[in-house]
Amino acid sequence: MATEIEIKYFNTFWLKKVVDASGNPLWPGLPWNPTDYPVFPSTADTTTAYDWIIEEARIEGGFNNTPTNYGVKAYLVESSNEQTHRYNTMIYSGIYNSTTDVNNTNVFSVGEAITKSVNPDKGSIQKLYAEDTNLIVFQENKVSRALIDKDTIYTTESGTQTQAAATVIGQAVPYVGEYGISTDPSSFAVYGYRKYFTDKNRGCVLRLSRDGMTEISNYGMYDYFRDNLSTILDGFQEYAVTYTFVFQSQTSASGGFAPLQPWEPYIDLALTGVGPELTDIEPGMFIEANGTLLDPSIYVKGVNTANGRVYLSAIPPTIPGGATLRFIKYVKDSIQGSWDIHQRNYTLSLQKAKTSTTIPTYSTLSFDESVLGWTSFYTYNPTFMGSLKNKFYSFYNAKLWEHYDELTPNNRGLFYDVRSEANVIFILNNNPSINKNFNTLAYEGGNGWQVDYITSDEEGIDPTIPLTNPLTYSDSNQYQDSTNSIKSYDEGRYLINGAPFRAGFDRKENKYVANLVNASSVRPGEIIFGTAVGGIKGYFATIKMSTDSSTNLGGMKELFAVSSNFDVSSY
Repeated sequence: MATEIEIKYFNTFWLKKVVDASGNPLWPGLPWNPTDYPVFPSTADTTTAYDWIIEEARIEGGFNNTPTNYGVKAYLVESSNEQTHRYNTMIYSGIYNSTTDVNNTNVFSVGEAITKSVNPDKGSIQKLYAEDTNLIVFQENKVSRALIDKDTIYTTESGTQTQAAATVIGQAVPYVGEYGISTDPSSFAVYGYRKYFTDKNRGCVLRLSRDGMTEISNYGMYDYFRDNLSTILDGFQEYAVTYTFVFQSQTSASGGFAPLQPWEPYIDLALTGVGPELTDIEPGMFIEANGTLLDPSIYVKGVNTANGRVYLSAIPPTIPGGATLRFIKYVKDSIQGSWDIHQRNYTLSLQKAKTSTTIPTYSTLSFDESVLGWTSFYTYNPTFMGSLKNKFYSFYNAKLWEHYDELTPNNRGLFYDVRSEANVIFILNNNPSINKNFNTLAYEGGNGWQVDYITSDEEGIDPTIPLTNPLTYSDSNQYQDSTNSIKSYDEGRYLINGAPFRAGFDRKENKYVANLVNASSVRPGEIIFGTAVGGIKGYFATIKMSTDSSTNLGGMKELFAVSSNFDVSSY
């Protein structure tokens, strides 16, 4: 039996019991101070103070044993200690040296220059990154590098000279370009000497490297990031669900929906009550009853939509029937960035939170340095991501997921236990100024690819001018050619009298080919050739190909090249 007490110099000693209930020593060898009390009484007096003793400074009281030290001595010399928020300033403490047992990490002496400020006009400091002997400072609207343990001296010859200095953080030198990290430090990722981050205030994605700042969002994705980054909002937003509580029951007893136990207590909401579906109530929501917020320790742990049961973290007060309940939580949009060490890509996820007025959306995509382009969109929505020892991980629903797991068979396209198709959208645009008739489609690769759609360019608008208002027109006469979908090689197979035929792709000389069947609607004044008409007509064709749902599910499906046979239109 032991307890801790604090004695002067912020030191910790042990307060120990000397004997047990039978009078036997609990820890022989301890010094014993009282002279008028037997060391080992025949009947232990557990209420007498003499039955306790304080251990001396050396561990176990042994000769030359390790002594306890004074520890960290915290002190405050200012008579006024009001907090000051200096959003553009860094502060550093005293040194820490484990070899010499020096620990001044909680010492902030106002008598020394322990702060370093950057330009307040450029916003608050959002992130610090130490690189070699420099400190990179990311503000909302500027990026700078500060010297560590050295300073820059400007010479009379208009040059600079770097030398050691007593200051911890020396000269702050801004990078060229009016860029910052906005309020999204979670978008930051680093690999080697390349740093990646977003600046949603300027609608761009940036790379900071030896050659300075580069807008990598300009590599074919300027419009996309300009439009989508502007929708990511700062600050928290309210997501609330209002429900009229028709009293059924509320209890702290066991029972109810077995898979959610032991989440209790719970309240039962009437399934016929006035309000939204119970699927809108999510874990983590606080509860407001008739405009009064319940204790914040009471929040939703789970919901059973089958019987209207809402499981809570603590026992709620009695809620009267007919009360208006609001289930509330505060959410925030997010930008998550990470370096994918496995694919050597910068992975970025733009996430819009679900609020009372908006639905949750996300977009996860990757940038590849080897081609200087944004190569892929992904179907997973991570909480955050990271790389470790050539493996890429992400977190979702409080679970850690490993990507590119090659030990588990047939797991391609599987994210967070949800399988999604892999697809690619591309444009056939040879001789862009010539109108063409696309007749066939062929691809080189593996079995298991299908065509979801093929469409041509839009033909424009034929205005319809009503007699009552000649200044208005309708765009309902805007036309676009399209084809039927094309099944994969295996899924398009069928038998007639035992002979196999293909309704989709067929294989010829190890290339998968298919005819294009026009599925466009008949247009006014169009000459109809009946079933002899095939293909689509236009300047270019947009094609979406995806993996099917049955051929080697989760296995490798390669796609090398796609081509089309076309004729130049004669009219």
